[in-house]
Amino acid sequence: MTSETSKLATIASLRESLCSESTPLPIRFRALFSLKHLARHETGDEAIAAINAIAAGFTSPSALLKHELAYCLGQSANLAAVAPLQEVLTDLQQDTMCRHEAAEALGALGDAGNLEILRQFRDREGEDVVIKETCEIAIDRIEWENSEQRKKEKLHQSDFASVDPAPPMPESNQTVDELEKTLMDTDAPLFLRYRAMFALRDLASPPDLPTAVPAVLALAKGFADSSALFRHEIAFVFGQLSHPASIPALTMALSNTEEASMVRHEAAEALGSLGEEEGVEDVLKRFLHDKEKVVRDSVIVALDMAEYEQSHQAEYALIPEAPKVAA
Repeated sequence: MTSETSKLATIASLRESLCSESTPLPIRFRALFSLKHLARHETGDEAIAAINAIAAGFTSPSALLKHELAYCLGQSANLAAVAPLQEVLTDLQQDTMCRHEAAEALGALGDAGNLEILRQFRDREGEDVVIKETCEIAIDRIEWENSEQRKKEKLHQSDFASVDPAPPMPESNQTVDELEKTLMDTDAPLFLRYRAMFALRDLASPPDLPTAVPAVLALAKGFADSSALFRHEIAFVFGQLSHPASIPALTMALSNTEEASMVRHEAAEALGSLGEEEGVEDVLKRFLHDKEKVVRDSVIVALDMAEYEQSHQAEYALIPEAPKVAA
């Protein structure tokens, strides 16, 4: 069997795991993250096959899984992901969380060809505010990506490989306090506030930096913002950082049953990344029977992540070379 044939067989096997409703959700997530790796790092037929495998999962009834599919397509850096993402964004029957993630993913791909559809939904009468705000940020990100300004900016080398909804602020001597002021300035464009958010994230990594705890505490103030989209992004950043100082704020967000489910779900997954910390698993288990399905599902995945954190496995995914397909 050639290397290419072997990889395509692996992708087919992962696709089967991902798309099977009888496969436990944590296994489907692990299959997805393997496919994400292949979509990003392979070329040619293998990359296209991985993208098609991820997109095939959009038939699932799980909003949590579908929003993660959209995120992974946005991280692929491959324009083959555009068509399925546009399809999700334009499908008004899809869960808002999935449509938001599709819009954000189009922004992450950075292609100016997506500006028209993003403007259409930013300006669409009666559209959900989460979608409008996401499209606004995605438009700003694509315009920044293709601007002269980007070429002039010196960006700090981030510890994180993700393509974020906004780049961090250009490298400067801005303090945590100054970045916090921008973060919390509701008169500033969301894109600029997101840039402050990701600059604060980078000041909190590695976790022993002198700025780390102050930056985490500054980010936690973002949970008081009126925008659910903004609050959910704060929780996402905390998931990337896995800093113990974020546990109280994340616990409060998850515990608030009046909070938007897109924020609570992200808080649950962020706590999953902190699974080695004392008491985190107990907090998560309290929400296994939450009234919101997306929160229940997130807790199941978060507990699996917590188990992984404690097991010191190499990577939270099925091994791409040897996938296990659920029976």
